[in-house]
Amino acid sequence: DEKEKFEPTVFRDTIVQGLNEAGSDLEAIAKFLDATGSRLDYRRYADTLFDILVAGSMLAPGGTRIDDNDKTKMTNHCVFFADEDHDAIRNYAQVSEG
Repeated sequence: DEKEKFEPTVFRDTIVQGLNEAGSDLEAIAKFLDATGSRLDYRRYADTLFDILVAGSMLAPGGTRIDDNDKTKMTNHCVFFADEDHDAIRNYAQVSEG
């Protein structure tokens, strides 16, 4: 039995790159997440995925982002950077439920 490595930073980099390439189009983001779900283990990296979709990058205990202000390790296509209105937040919630 060979154990699979747990590499949340590799997962983060893949998700962030795809989100940044999808741009601000939530439909494109949803399609990317749907297509990537068959290749990446969302269950294994659920905490990391949640951090990215809400805060834009991985979070350390206590809630600080782990990205060292490196733009390739963070995305603005997340709840924290969404417009502050009900519809925008609801749209991001629907993408993450999808």
